[in-house]
Amino acid sequence: MQYVYIVVIGLHVMAGVFWAGTTIAVARDPDIRAERFFRPQMGAAGLAFLTGLLLWYFFHEGAFGSMEKVLALGILTALIAAGVQGALVGSASRQLAGADAATQTELRAKMTTGERIAGGLLVITVLCMATAKLF
Repeated sequence: MQYVYIVVIGLHVMAGVFWAGTTIAVARDPDIRAERFFRPQMGAAGLAFLTGLLLWYFFHEGAFGSMEKVLALGILTALIAAGVQGALVGSASRQLAGADAATQTELRAKMTTGERIAGGLLVITVLCMATAKLF
């Protein structure tokens, strides 16, 4: 059973690092085409959520102490980050096809804003996961 834990933790960490890392990188450099990263980011977010659910089941089921409260805050901020990316980045990237240059500039600004908001929320998520054991 320990191998299952190792695999699930590894997948959770790798998906989370990819999601948060690309989000922060795209947020810092508006010249990066956010639409190229949107689908992989959402795939990584989905994998992070699924593996996170398994980890909660394995290690936190039936308990809701201070550690679980901190982790729940991290989960909430990650869910909001995914929603922000879907609403701002996803909707803008779908509208890019066939848009004129002025509209593309506005849409790219909207995507950058979405990535910046999501990046900030994901930093909170990472901090919650990293510090949960301290509580």
